[in-house]
Amino acid sequence: MKLQLEKSDGLNTFTAYGDGYVSVNGIRHSCNLAVLPERLIPDWTLATFETLSVGDFELLASLDAEIVLLGTGRVLRFPSPDLLRPLVRAQKGLEVMDLPAACRTYNVLMGEGRKVAVGLLLV
Repeated sequence: MKLQLEKSDGLNTFTAYGDGYVSVNGIRHSCNLAVLPERLIPDWTLATFETLSVGDFELLASLDAEIVLLGTGRVLRFPSPDLLRPLVRAQKGLEVMDLPAACRTYNVLMGEGRKVAVGLLLV
C-alpha cells in the first residue's frame, strides 16, 4: 500500500509497505530496520520475532526517542516482558502493533514533531 504525506521536510517517512517490505522516502527495504525521523538503521536486528533478545531492545532503548513502536510483521504479537526491561529502565514508551499500523502511526507521530522510533520485523 502506498502512503501519501503532505510534507516531510527531508525526514524519514514511510511511503509504502507490503508483504516483506517497506519503503522509506521511496527506497524499498526488505530487512529488519529501525527508523527515526533523521536516522535509518538497516539490519537493526537479524532476529525473527521468536529469536528477539534483550540486546535488540537495548538498541531501541538507546535511540533518541520518547516513544518506540515495534512492528511485528503481518501479525500482532507481544514480546516477553523480560525483553522489555531496557525500555522500562530508559523510561521509554512502547507500542506494539502489526507492520502496517506501525508505519502509519510512525508517520503521524513524526508529522507531529514527536521523538519517535520504530523497529520493524520484516523477516
